[in-house]
Amino acid sequence: MDQGIRRNAARRRRRRRRQRRAAVLLICLAVLVGAALTGVVIIIEQTRNYTASYEEDNYNTTVYQGTMFAADLCVAADQVDLAGFEPDADLHAAGLFDLEADSVLCGYKLYDRLYPASTTKIMTALIALKYGNLDDEVTISANATDFNWDEVTSGLRTGDKVTLYDLVCGLLLHSGNDCGTAIAEHIAGSEEAFAEMMNKEAAALGATGTHFVNPHGLHNEDHYTTAYDLYLIFNECIKDERFVEIISMDSYDGTLTGADGTVRKQTWTPTQAYGAGEATEPEGIRVLGGKTGTTQQAGNCVILYDEDLSEHPYISVIMGADGTGRLYDQMNKLMQAGITGTAGQPSGQDQQTAG
Repeated sequence: MDQGIRRNAARRRRRRRRQRRAAVLLICLAVLVGAALTGVVIIIEQTRNYTASYEEDNYNTTVYQGTMFAADLCVAADQVDLAGFEPDADLHAAGLFDLEADSVLCGYKLYDRLYPASTTKIMTALIALKYGNLDDEVTISANATDFNWDEVTSGLRTGDKVTLYDLVCGLLLHSGNDCGTAIAEHIAGSEEAFAEMMNKEAAALGATGTHFVNPHGLHNEDHYTTAYDLYLIFNECIKDERFVEIISMDSYDGTLTGADGTVRKQTWTPTQAYGAGEATEPEGIRVLGGKTGTTQQAGNCVILYDEDLSEHPYISVIMGADGTGRLYDQMNKLMQAGITGTAGQPSGQDQQTAG
């Protein structure tokens, strides 16, 4: 009897020990599962915080914004071949943009960083029109007239008083470097501060391959853009009717009042050969206006606002042509192939480089 009681008691003790061990195991397992779940929650939260931080730091930059607001812009790869247009081997870049279809008809080295020369001045004009009062009277500083003999100026003299509107006309038509500096000093106080405005405006437009250091485009290794960025800037410019009005002029008589009160007139004509009557557009195409740029490093450049007979609008750009004759030959071939779809001999002719 005693042995039976002892055996039963031993069994009960073993059962209780097993139960205690099981309980301990369950508690440990619960602790481990809880810790694991807590870790997962922490990791998820950290990931969310990191993602939010990364998006704030990166997705708000213009390179991402560009893809977000590109619905009304022409977007393309670096190379878009166009039947009938063969770029010169030494050409830096070319592009043809259909503004109604929001499509790139031709793209040649669209995203290569290049020196823009005086095509820079479309950004200078954009900022002047956007932030300036065109009726303002601007007094020309000594710095604004301090250019070398071979650097294009519009005839400004130190102490002259000129309206901001006239300066923009001299800038876009005659490509006056003096007008560019005078505009920069009037709008921002200095060329350096104005260049900061230019870069902010470029970034806002999604022109992420662009960096400006001056308002006129005279050569600087840190002053560059791309053919595609020029399209973005020019596309914004032509939304302003005043810009289109100015680049469409055959000539403009600027009024300059000297420091002694003497009033004189300065006539400015377009530097782009179509507006100057030195080149003829292909049949069925009308060039409304544009901006040239020429330096040894940039080659010969031009960006144009053009249309077909049904007034369908386009932007065309050639950068880095070897001479003005080749510039307009290439431009005519580009417009013929992409706009009218015809082949033929271009009628671009040599002109004196004027910026």
